Amino acid sequence: MKEAMFWEKEDNKIRCLLCPHNCLIPDGKRGICGVRENKKGVLYSLIYGEASSISPDPIEKKPLYHFYPGTSALSFGTIGCNFKCMHCQNYSISQAKYMSYPLEKITPEEIIFKAKKYNCKGIAWTYNEPTIWYEFTYDVSKMAKENNLYTIYVTNGYINEEPLKKFAPYLDAMNIDVKSMSEEFYHKICGGRLSPVLKTVKLAKKLGIHIELTYLIITGHNDKEGDIKEFCEWVSNEIGSETPVHLSRFYPHYKMRDVAPTPMGTMLKAYSIAKKKLDYVYLGNVMHGNYENTYCPKCKTLLIERHNFFVEKYNLEDSKCPKCGNRIPVKL
Repeated sequence: MKEAMFWEKEDNKIRCLLCPHNCLIPDGKRGICGVRENKKGVLYSLIYGEASSISPDPIEKKPLYHFYPGTSALSFGTIGCNFKCMHCQNYSISQAKYMSYPLEKITPEEIIFKAKKYNCKGIAWTYNEPTIWYEFTYDVSKMAKENNLYTIYVTNGYINEEPLKKFAPYLDAMNIDVKSMSEEFYHKICGGRLSPVLKTVKLAKKLGIHIELTYLIITGHNDKEGDIKEFCEWVSNEIGSETPVHLSRFYPHYKMRDVAPTPMGTMLKAYSIAKKKLDYVYLGNVMHGNYENTYCPKCKTLLIERHNFFVEKYNLEDSKCPKCGNRIPVKL
């Protein structure tokens, strides 16, 4: 347990200012995330140095396809989330209550040691929402930069402006879920709002953080052609057509087990729509195929060939297409 950052007293309660929920928390109670508690007028993080999941993962699994491709990131998760997504595939940890799930205590120094031991090039905060683990991820990420390790957030993007700006010097990349372009979807399915997520995407881009986006396509909820077009047009207009976008196939999970897996026909149609607006589009949670490879948007030369999250072929010369010389936005 450690005193939290980003809060203020309001009457006899505490206003948490970490994420857009801005929870007003009475003494002895916790915020929506379930892991930030008001203890006698001080806000504490209950999960500082408490990990639920630790694993070396290919960077492509995050997914990040244009950020140090072919490297491994030591990946960490804890418990809790500031969303309540009905389709969460990691609900066993994201919705777990504090003290009801076994957690492993770990120090920042141990994380740096493990990353080097397993030949990882960086550290990824993932599996559950890393924002609610802010204090620990911030401290470790500062130490990681001192040890020449990259740092990643795999996130729902629900974070306030001041915390993101403070973290930005120590955060190299973010894969941000844009779950829908509908406020109603966010309210009913996720327990949040869309507008702060879009604001985070734009701010992260402005702060120089490498950005890739994931859009999970769920039948009957965000899969219409108009939904996909609106999302792709927003990406192209607001953060650039060169932004890598991962269109992911839904499989039944948690409270949406009655919704069928997204048909491949829907995925291919979405891919076709996206390619009209965006340079780098990938399909996730589908059978192996050309939809996980990187091609030059100008001459269509195969640049990076992937298979099951692993790079099989790398065909870039100083981040340029070897055939036409087009510069490709890939961080190496």
